Amino acid sequence: MQAKKRYFILLSAGSCLALLFYFGGLQFRASRSHSRREEHSGRNGLHHPSPDHFWPRFPDALRPFVPWDQLENEDSSVHISPRQKRDANSSIYKGKKCRMESCFDFTLCKKNGFKVYVYPQQKGEKIAESYQNILAAIEGSRFYTSDPSQACLFVLSLDTLDRDQLSPQYVHNLRSKVQSLHLWNNGRNHLIFNLYSGTWPDYTEDVGFDIGQAMLAKASISTENFRPNFDVSIPLFSKDHPRTGGERGFLKFNTIPPLRKYMLVFKGKRYLTGIGSDTRNALYHVHNGEDVVLLTTCKHGKDWQKHKDSRCDRDNTEYEKYDYREMLHNATFCLVPRGRRLGSFRFLEALQAACIPVMLSNGWELPFSEVISWNQAAVIGDERLLLQIPSTIRSIHQDKILALRQQTQFLWEAYFSSVEKIVLTTLEIIQDRIFKHISRNSLIWNKHPGGLFVLPQYSSYLGDFPYYYANLGLKPPPKFTAVIHAVTPLVSQSQPVLKLLVAAARSQYCAQIIVLWNCDKPLPAKHRWPATAVPVIVIEGESKVMSSRFLPYDNIVTDAVLSLDEDTVLSTTEVDFAFTVWQSFPERIVGYPARSHFWDNSKERWGYTSKWTNDYSMVLTGAAIYHKYYHYLYTHYLPASLKNMVDQLANCEDILMNFLVSAVTKLPPIKVTQKKQYKETMMGQPSGDCF
Repeated sequence: MQAKKRYFILLSAGSCLALLFYFGGLQFRASRSHSRREEHSGRNGLHHPSPDHFWPRFPDALRPFVPWDQLENEDSSVHISPRQKRDANSSIYKGKKCRMESCFDFTLCKKNGFKVYVYPQQKGEKIAESYQNILAAIEGSRFYTSDPSQACLFVLSLDTLDRDQLSPQYVHNLRSKVQSLHLWNNGRNHLIFNLYSGTWPDYTEDVGFDIGQAMLAKASISTENFRPNFDVSIPLFSKDHPRTGGERGFLKFNTIPPLRKYMLVFKGKRYLTGIGSDTRNALYHVHNGEDVVLLTTCKHGKDWQKHKDSRCDRDNTEYEKYDYREMLHNATFCLVPRGRRLGSFRFLEALQAACIPVMLSNGWELPFSEVISWNQAAVIGDERLLLQIPSTIRSIHQDKILALRQQTQFLWEAYFSSVEKIVLTTLEIIQDRIFKHISRNSLIWNKHPGGLFVLPQYSSYLGDFPYYYANLGLKPPPKFTAVIHAVTPLVSQSQPVLKLLVAAARSQYCAQIIVLWNCDKPLPAKHRWPATAVPVIVIEGESKVMSSRFLPYDNIVTDAVLSLDEDTVLSTTEVDFAFTVWQSFPERIVGYPARSHFWDNSKERWGYTSKWTNDYSMVLTGAAIYHKYYHYLYTHYLPASLKNMVDQLANCEDILMNFLVSAVTKLPPIKVTQKKQYKETMMGQPSGDCF
């Protein structure tokens, strides 16, 4: 049996060899014959069409390696499809493969950190108010530099926001103007802001000039054209969007159950023709006139009547019956369908109103999608499944609705309520890409207080911030550092500052005492300070200005800081009580002396009073406990103009610290009571100079 198998294998192998020699020889003869014919034709100056070859013909030599971003300059029009040709000619596609690693020069950021330079405005160039607000936000930020040699990122002063050729804000000849900039460098390390691109009827995403290797901070950008970790998707905002500050969200209190009068609402234009018309034209299928109210109107544009359909009159009549604001504030969900472009003003309007956005814009790269988890604040729908939207949102549990609604308010106030916040969020995202080793994680971006107030330069560990103890399962450390601000010479052993030092040192929670000597007189000798059970460190202030008391001194080794004025009178028991209260509220200021600010109608300005009332808005840092991170924020986050004002007045630094902490936490300080009336001398008089 084994012999038969061996015989069969040998016979098969022999047959295969015979076939191989036969066909191989045929090909070899054909090839040689073809070569002789070509040689003969060459001698006679004739050319005969060559037959199909049995073996593929390879190029004579491999082409040298060419970087991908130089391929577009090659003459390679052969075998390119019409779509590829169109894309090659469209400026937004030329750098489609750009990423931070290939189109950004990191070396510019290593020496001076993340600094942003804005080109000087050119004479005669018109700039829309919205773009002026963007430039002002950059110039007022801690990232701004007026020296281009110090810059890591460059922003044009030429208005690139509106690239719709039919718009009065459209800037002509932008291509040549940009190319003439001596720092342009093919757009490398440049950031271009854009809200509107393309024009009727297609509304493409072409910005109308070659952006080269520049990054786009663009509204209504599609996932197809969005370059991940390079571009930044920003929201579409109106020209009336506030430059700074901005209104808070409209959610004043949580209602249980969290359902409102309307389940789903929309009120807007209906496009009869062209791009963006399909979805809005189909909304009437879902509208029931009760808890699902989706209203559209044909009345827009000069020639709308030429295109009106059989539903226009009925839709227009229904449209006028409802007030948009009333619907917005009384709806659980707000539909956000695409318009002519992918983005819509309805998006920000819904966020502010605590109306959960139901996105209906396939292919839209949602704003700041790189860092924001939109599934925590919105419902992402599909235009092709419009009829399923009502049943989908009705199936969402009330607990989830409440969580979604609360997240809309956080995101609105953290990143979208002003042009300044939109711009700063854009810059912070880019900074995180550059310095990846200290970049913020998803928890920081999607949880209060948000990425703008948690500076990674301070620490990369969440436990070093006052906002994440509960998330990490930690308790605030059980010790504090007392920082006493001394401004008068030490002439007597009975001075209040020495009694205060002893009282603080006796606290069971005190780790050390730092005396910040901001007096013009020399430092007292060491023996002048009383002996204590904890270390006493005396630091002489270099600049001796008011803001120096809030510098992030390396000597402060504890998370908690007990800030004290030299004339404060507190007992050890009162110190202990304040600290135990702070341990339950580590993100807030906790202390004794309370103040109030109010609007003075007679003077038409803000006022400030120390009168005892039934309410308060501040706890002064003359006797207060807070987290040491606020020293870092005060020094590195606040605008220099505010700190300079405090230093010039030699006052009001405690008010500025209160405003900072409240702006971050959206919470008031906590006042604790004393066994006896709090005594203060220098701070006793109300001051209106701070306002």
